[in-house]
Amino acid sequence: MTPPLSRRKLLAMGSVAVGSAAITAAIANADPRGATASSGGRIFIVGDSTAAIYPTSAAPRAGWGQALPAFVADGIEIVDRAQPGASSKSYADAGLLDAALREIDEGDWMLISFGHNDQRINVPDRYAAPYSTYQRYLTGYIERSRARGAFPVLLTSVERRSFWGGRARPTLGEYPEAMLALAEETGTAVIDLHALSLARWEQLGEEATKSRFMWVPPGHPNYPAGIADDTHFQARGAIEVARMVARAAADQGILPAAYWGDLDREVTEEEIEWPEELPDLL
Repeated sequence: MTPPLSRRKLLAMGSVAVGSAAITAAIANADPRGATASSGGRIFIVGDSTAAIYPTSAAPRAGWGQALPAFVADGIEIVDRAQPGASSKSYADAGLLDAALREIDEGDWMLISFGHNDQRINVPDRYAAPYSTYQRYLTGYIERSRARGAFPVLLTSVERRSFWGGRARPTLGEYPEAMLALAEETGTAVIDLHALSLARWEQLGEEATKSRFMWVPPGHPNYPAGIADDTHFQARGAIEVARMVARAAADQGILPAAYWGDLDREVTEEEIEWPEELPDLL
């Protein structure tokens, strides 16, 4: 697979870029009969720390998958199997994909989002080159979930908080483009969360984005020395990114409309659940 000749331009703020052929093929191939809120449904998440669930000892840190239950209809279950530190390669190599697939049933959905740790060229067990190893591993996620009768959805990685000269700048290199190209090639539905989040951070600006990321002043019980983290979210940011995911999935018609609740309602941090302990993903 060869990279595109030029970087796909970001769409207008709040919109999403999707290959029309990929979406058409994905919706045509997906046949979620009986997929209504009343009949139930499950959305699995496989990904990295940006989507993961965190315990009470890590609050207010939260992944967008931890906030996604606030946006689904009654009867829809979010099964978050994201693993902090994972790349597309290390997640599969560790057996975590096998474990997730053992849980998946026909008609379930699998949201797949990797990229942050795939960039780690100095960590061989995680690094996955964008147009070779990364695409090859993602193809495995797509094909194996489809073999289980599930519907895969690719999500380009959410962008970090990074500004230069007052402008939000992309940090994920060729990984978003590589995923978009793979979605087009395999006829897989895709949400360009990278473009959506980069546009939102640009809109908010350098200072306001601190309230979305793990910028916590000294004195917090879980972070007595404080923390300034431009990759991971606190609850407000997790809620905002989860809303991006839900709204894009609804607007693009990727998941059944009945899966979603009120996507415009105010969601408070008190609605985020931090478990005392995390389950073993294997």
